[in-house]
Amino acid sequence: MSDTMGTAVVTGASSGIGAVYADRLAERGYDLVLVARNADKLAQVADRVRANTGRKVDVMPADLANASDLARVEAFLSETPDVTLLVNNAGLGGALKLLDSDVDQMTSLISLNVTALTRLTYAIVPGFVARGAGTIINIASIVAINPETLNGVYGGSKAFVLAFSQNLRHELAGTGVRVQVVLPGATATEFWAIAGRPVEQLPSAIVMRSEDLVDAALAGLDRGEFATIPSLQDGGLFDAYEAARQAMIGKLSNARPASRYRVTA
Repeated sequence: MSDTMGTAVVTGASSGIGAVYADRLAERGYDLVLVARNADKLAQVADRVRANTGRKVDVMPADLANASDLARVEAFLSETPDVTLLVNNAGLGGALKLLDSDVDQMTSLISLNVTALTRLTYAIVPGFVARGAGTIINIASIVAINPETLNGVYGGSKAFVLAFSQNLRHELAGTGVRVQVVLPGATATEFWAIAGRPVEQLPSAIVMRSEDLVDAALAGLDRGEFATIPSLQDGGLFDAYEAARQAMIGKLSNARPASRYRVTA
């Protein structure tokens, strides 16, 4: 089969959203390198994708919260010119309030959701820029703009992913490198059980299938969207949100306090 699409690297690919990305990207003509901690589940996903699509699928078992494992994946990304797409999907969730959650678990969450995503992006971007092409898909969450929902550390970590992606798009403008950030709402994956709130406890009307989530995200990519929120029925709401943010740019730093604070020089 033709390898014209290059190789896509998908983290957190052993289940849920990452496994669906593996399916869909292979169907689009990408060869794959799948990264996840659970080697057995990763192998099962790889076998299924190979059988269904005939694409070349390699696996790279790695715990991205472990420094040596992370360094190994970074080295692969920086040294492999065939990689044309990176899906930063690996992450941990949190649904418990601060007083009910463990700070060590929250620190591990930051290591995966923030540090690993950052380092993998740093590893891939120089090569993408040098080649004048490449795509980065960062999986954030609606809690990036609604941090009052679920756990605050989780919300903060996904707000980082959104802000980091915004700056990345700005810095890479004109280089040929594409950046998309995806903000899923509640999705039917193992995330909820691990986060401390089984998905069965959520109203079915707000829970999206992971297949539908990824299909919508890829449709957003095809449409040229930067931020894709598959659950948001009225896209104009996010446009207004972004327009309000943009309206403040250039007005956020001033030698004098705003008059409403009644501070006299």
